[in-house]
This record gives sequence, C-alpha cells and structure tokens, in this order.
Amino acid sequence: MNMRALIVATVVGTALQMAMVFAGHFIPAVANLFAVVGILISIFAGLVYARAAKGGWSDSLLGGVLAGALCALIGIAMSWAMGDVEAIILVIGTLSSAVGGLIGGAVGKMVTK
Repeated sequence: MNMRALIVATVVGTALQMAMVFAGHFIPAVANLFAVVGILISIFAGLVYARAAKGGWSDSLLGGVLAGALCALIGIAMSWAMGDVEAIILVIGTLSSAVGGLIGGAVGKMVTK
C-alpha cells in the first residue's frame, strides 16, 4: 500500500467532507444531500488514491476503501459533534462511503495507465 497516496487521498477527501458538513450546518439544502454528496466525495477520494498509487488491482481497491471510509468517518464525526446527524450515521455512512471508495478505486485503476 502506498502510504503517501493514502494520506493525500484521505486529506483531500476529508477537506471536501468538512467543507460539505460546515456548509450543511448552516444551509439545510446542503444537509439534505449529505448522503449523496458524501458518497461522491468518497468515490473521488478512492479515485485519487488509485491514480496516485499506480498499483495493482488489490492495492487500488483496498486504498480506495480506506481513503473513502476514513474521510467519511472524520466528516461524519464532525457532523455528529455539531449535532447535525445521529450517531448511527457514523456506522452507516462510513460503510456506505467505504463502498464508494471501492468504486472510486476501481475507476481510478481503470483510467490509470
């Protein structure tokens, strides 16, 4: 596993997740899209990992899962701390975003030469 790529992808994903959570705290229309946008961000984080790591399939998929899940977990924890989501979303959202990261890792592997 390429730790540098994992850190970069996780930091990028976390920054986007935190921006979404902060905006959603003040703008209800954004909060209504937390699930969809959060998973899209995790797909992007997985794609970033696979493109940066340039590894094999297993590396791209595992790195995508980790980057997608970690950035989502941090963003959801922030949202929970702000009182915007229930605690169960820490589990459901993180698992859903892990799948998103898996998809992003696969797409990133397919488009990386």
